Amino acid sequence: MADGTTVRTERAVEIPADGVWLMGDLTVPPDASGVVVFAHGSGSGRFSPRNRAVAGMLTDAGLATLLMDLLTAEEEAEDLRTGHLRFNVGLLGRRVIATIDWLATDAATGQLPVGCFGASTGAAAALIAAAERPQRVGAVVSRGGRPDLAGDALRRVTAPTLLIVGGKDVEVLRLNERALEELAGEARLEIVPGATHLFEEPGALAHVAALARDWFLRHLGGRSG
Repeated sequence: MADGTTVRTERAVEIPADGVWLMGDLTVPPDASGVVVFAHGSGSGRFSPRNRAVAGMLTDAGLATLLMDLLTAEEEAEDLRTGHLRFNVGLLGRRVIATIDWLATDAATGQLPVGCFGASTGAAAALIAAAERPQRVGAVVSRGGRPDLAGDALRRVTAPTLLIVGGKDVEVLRLNERALEELAGEARLEIVPGATHLFEEPGALAHVAALARDWFLRHLGGRSG
């Protein structure tokens, strides 16, 4: 547009997985070079303000984004009571795989390389999906994630993987360091100095978003390339 504003299409989508319908928000900028699936964990969903902030930077860089709920409303209510579904990485992984398969059938994203952005337990689900769909997933980014929960799948992940952890998130950092040694493909650990688990400190989330953007642009293609 004449004022420099990026025109993008945004629409709500429903994705079939495991006999249920998952809700998502798909945003596609013009001439998108890839599409990034956001896999939320630990009781979060497609309205997560942190992941929406990251997604906004990605779309500004020419990448489509799909923010979705990996649990239905009923499952989310159950998880709020019990907390067990958010740690069912097998279930979450299957649903990320179903989402990647659905993207291949959509007219706007069918020809685009796929990236996965996982947070908390959603990082394990993203890595499981990358292991199961190596021809489709071109890059993975984990934000404060639990890649260790992906188990044996780590050794089958060939997609370039970036693990981002806050410097003050000591236990998660230790788990990420261990997972880094297990990953089969290109992998890197980035520590955000002074940040805690949710990256709530001033500038911390922007740092995460810039790291994720650059990783996806490097491996999926994009305007800066």
